Amino acid sequence: MKNIGEMMRQAQQMQQRMQEMQDGLANIEATGSSGAGMVEVTLNGKGAARRIRIDPQLLEPKETEVLEDLIVAAINDAKAKVDAHAAEEMAKLTGGLKLPPGIKLPF
Repeated sequence: MKNIGEMMRQAQQMQQRMQEMQDGLANIEATGSSGAGMVEVTLNGKGAARRIRIDPQLLEPKETEVLEDLIVAAINDAKAKVDAHAAEEMAKLTGGLKLPPGIKLPF
């Protein structure tokens, strides 16, 4: 039974570290860009938008569709960076342990 108790203690410690990592993600930022930097979107580590920058040249009515596409691309770029950072932090926490798809931590 001592091994089970030790496993439970380790699981609780890991859960606490994972919660701390999740809390820390709100403090990181990733900026995605598109259109050679004409549109930039900054998200926090939880995926919430912090700011957007649009080159004034894109603010012409005839450029509306291009601008919309560039905003979407910049958001997706920033989200990919946030996801990569979160995966990197999770790998550090789990010691590189590959978790099955769909497993959401902390429990």
